[in-house]
Amino acid sequence: MRIGVFICHCGSNIAGTVDCAAVAAKAATYPDVAYATDIMYACAEPGQDAIIAAIKEHQLSGVVVASCTPRMHEPTFRKTVERAGLNRYMFEMANIREHVSWIGKDIEANTNKAAELVRMAAAKLRLNKELKPKSFPVTKRLLVVGGGVAGIQAALDAADAGLEVILVEKQPTIGGKMAKLDKTFPTVDCSSCILGPRMVDVAQHPNITLYAYSEVESVSGYVGNFDVKIRKKASYVDWVKCTGCGLCTEKCPARKSYDRFNEGVGPTTAIIIPFPQAIPKKASIEREHCRLLTGGKCGVCAKVCPTGAINYAMEDEIIEARVGGIVAATGYDLIDWKIYEEYGGGRYPDVVTSLQYERMLSASGPTGGHIKRPSDGVEPKDVVFIQCVGSRDPSIGRPYCSGFCCMYTAKQAILTKDHIPDSQSYVFYMDIRSPGKGYDEFTRRVQEEYKARYIRGRVSLVYPKGNKLIVRGADTLMGVQVEVEADLVVLAVGAEAASESAKLAEKLRISYDSYGFFMEGHPKLKPVETNTAGVFLAGACQGLKDIPSSVAQGSAAAAKAIGLLSRDMLDSDPQIAFVSANRCVGCGKCIEVCPFKAIQEIDLRGQPKAEVIETVCQGCGLCNATCPQGAIQLSHFTDNQILAEVEALCRF
Repeated sequence: MRIGVFICHCGSNIAGTVDCAAVAAKAATYPDVAYATDIMYACAEPGQDAIIAAIKEHQLSGVVVASCTPRMHEPTFRKTVERAGLNRYMFEMANIREHVSWIGKDIEANTNKAAELVRMAAAKLRLNKELKPKSFPVTKRLLVVGGGVAGIQAALDAADAGLEVILVEKQPTIGGKMAKLDKTFPTVDCSSCILGPRMVDVAQHPNITLYAYSEVESVSGYVGNFDVKIRKKASYVDWVKCTGCGLCTEKCPARKSYDRFNEGVGPTTAIIIPFPQAIPKKASIEREHCRLLTGGKCGVCAKVCPTGAINYAMEDEIIEARVGGIVAATGYDLIDWKIYEEYGGGRYPDVVTSLQYERMLSASGPTGGHIKRPSDGVEPKDVVFIQCVGSRDPSIGRPYCSGFCCMYTAKQAILTKDHIPDSQSYVFYMDIRSPGKGYDEFTRRVQEEYKARYIRGRVSLVYPKGNKLIVRGADTLMGVQVEVEADLVVLAVGAEAASESAKLAEKLRISYDSYGFFMEGHPKLKPVETNTAGVFLAGACQGLKDIPSSVAQGSAAAAKAIGLLSRDMLDSDPQIAFVSANRCVGCGKCIEVCPFKAIQEIDLRGQPKAEVIETVCQGCGLCNATCPQGAIQLSHFTDNQILAEVEALCRF
């Protein structure tokens, strides 16, 4: 075998603490190394051309590049050796930037370590085999999970490109959190006015099938051919017959149900249509609040329904579908604000969340757009907004900034002044974070034009005094303690990952971080892709963001899905597990640990054996590490290849 070794300077990133020329000189002495050199920027076009020229000139049959992380540049160099006529898997990469130059300043020690990593890579390369991918057909259908603004955008973009789209939303209507907003920042335009037409487009698009009040039950298969089961929950109303007339909601006697859409600002009935612009505009019954379903007595809605749409015997339905790709756009939840007992949330009725206040401001809300104190219905004059309630707080495990709270508080202060001209708004804040287009101007406008008083400091206590609430805090700019008498206190509640995001991540076989947000393939280069091929991310499920960013990411996820599903055939990654039937004893341990369900038991001449489903395997190696007999190996990372690296390190 003739191996070529290329040591990258990466400017001063590597060369600053590693003697690259010395590493190349040492590499030239390793077994089967026919050519070794150092190069300034291996990943740049001149560097790649130099590698190609060396392969042809020295008739190299394998290449080692020592540079930075394979996660970023391994695909680049594999394409390079392919252009030179080699199989892409006759290439190895040694990470001498993150693993060497960035973790120490001792040039001699770093040079020795870099040389050892190169020796290990060359030892493994000698045992590499040419691997070839297999092709398989693609199902040109996309599943979008989540009907918020990001999911809507992704679904519409994909459908407009000609793909069939299945949109699954767990609530009875699409729209997500944006549908609950009155206005949006920094333009202060009507939320439903800009979202409503997009929701209607979803309902009327010939390429989109909408399953509202539904959840993804299970996902199996692989990129291009995912088999999905969708649980369509029983609404106890036949949506084919229902016309959305609302007569049932008017006559229902159970009027103390919790109104999820309006964040509990006011009670609602057991049978509901979430809001006037809901898509689909169909009624659904909350089972736990329905008198007939819980106590066997009532049935008023069935009596008044003009189309006979009420069906108390309805059960959940499982719908099966095959899709080529999946976009997760499951949004976010607000944190449990009641854990801040010092703010009186849940104890004092006139302490509300930002989203509850939004429903008060909305004309479609329970108060008809009139701001009223929950305790007595009186219009408040002094409104205090408390920022960072559940954001930037390590004590509750939420050290991150939610990103949009500063802006929506500024918007609500403006709307308060518009609704109540003689009102005064106070904003207690830690720092104002307004990095978006027109955002900083917006926060200045609320202070200068609308005269909102911004007080830099944390609130320590909110307590009642007569019919007022006393907000005690600090003004760190003035260096004094302050107390403000408030008629209404609005908590700018931070956000967290959706409550069932971890369960969905396990179904989709994707990673999620310690806070529950889905992990992207690369934080900079693959912001909408995941570690599972064919699964993409959009919106706040990947990390908290505002509406424009969510829409942009929805379009980006759709673009990635369109690019994937535009092809008739896909190539599988050949770096997958394979079973040696002679050594396999059929213990099934590999089947138990496989996170992708890529291993099945077969009967081979009367004996149980493991078999890898090649198109499903993602090459994670768990089965390889678990097998007590060593019967299951991972192509390109076999036990012999790993041992060769260890021996190369220990022998010298």
